[in-house]
Amino acid sequence: MRILYGVVGEGMGHATRSRVVLEHLLAAGHEVRVVVSGRAHGFLSSRFAGRKGIAFEAIHGLVLGFEGNAVDKSETLRLNLESLPSGLLENIAVYRKVAEDAFEPEVVISDFETWAYLYGLNHRLPVISIDNMQVLNRCRHDAEVTEGRSAAFRLAKALVKGKLPFAWHYLVASFFFPPVRKKKTTLIPPILRPEILSAKREPGSHVLVYQTAASNAALIPTLQTLPYEFRLYGMGREGREGNVTLKAFSETGFIDDLRTARAAVAGGGFSLMGEAVHLHVPLMSLPISGQFEQVLNARYLERLGYGAHAEQLDADSIAAFIARSDEHAHALSRYVPHDNGMLFGCVDELLRRVAAGEDAPDALDAPAMGKYGDEADAPDADDTDD
Repeated sequence: MRILYGVVGEGMGHATRSRVVLEHLLAAGHEVRVVVSGRAHGFLSSRFAGRKGIAFEAIHGLVLGFEGNAVDKSETLRLNLESLPSGLLENIAVYRKVAEDAFEPEVVISDFETWAYLYGLNHRLPVISIDNMQVLNRCRHDAEVTEGRSAAFRLAKALVKGKLPFAWHYLVASFFFPPVRKKKTTLIPPILRPEILSAKREPGSHVLVYQTAASNAALIPTLQTLPYEFRLYGMGREGREGNVTLKAFSETGFIDDLRTARAAVAGGGFSLMGEAVHLHVPLMSLPISGQFEQVLNARYLERLGYGAHAEQLDADSIAAFIARSDEHAHALSRYVPHDNGMLFGCVDELLRRVAAGEDAPDALDAPAMGKYGDEADAPDADDTDD
């Protein structure tokens, strides 16, 4: 089939996940045109350079501004308003290029990306959503993780709901599996790059720390007050400062440090969280303030006993987490790791159904971690909306 694939460029988790799906699509003989924004474009286009059956188009996407570990709404608005005129022209040019050449997609797959979704909507094509964000809207969560359906939860849910409404089907990656409350929704395990699938867990004594804010000047002095060995990524420099080894990013080195870590401390990004759970590495998660999806993931991580949810990194919280790392490791031992087989089975079934001209299925036949209709309890009042 001819597939138009959209990848949002904010955060690299979407790109690494899409890489796995794209490899599967090419291996199955499909022809793929990828529209992608931000850093994700460079990552994916270089990964697939010279490969037949796939082409890339750079599009303009929205960006987020940050202050410390929180989303800066004013800076986000400023950045996007500044780039809006040129971005619109860029996206219109790509739309014409895709629409006017001989590619003519038969189906759209979107990883939380709007451009491809709107193209599919305008051309009346089935749109398949593959991401982790839709767990907010399409699954049922209790008051413990939503703060009694707090305003922050309801806002985040509404934003996710409005991103790709009325898609043909939703594949939702997760390491926790709440009841599916909406039709056309399937839960699958985290989508994992092959390097993680081939990694062998060998716990050591060091603690991996992944810090995305290189300006956090207090982090190293904080870690130096603790009696542990830390391997720190994301500070933009290398060297050793007491018990803290600063490391430049290397995919191979990072995965090796992760698989051999006693525990890990990182932000609230889903991809690393899913990798840590898969490898049974206890994780302390510091979600970005203002991103409730990350908060939700961290709360489930803590509820399941796989790690801790922190609102700030200080010596006491880090020490308390490391002291309980054996408890977290025991809880993680009950998590059954999965490869990408469920993902591939679901994608293949969906594409077969599209090719056969079938209506969108409420539930798939392929094995999955959760489907609509699995739960016998009464649906929520808004289960029928999208």
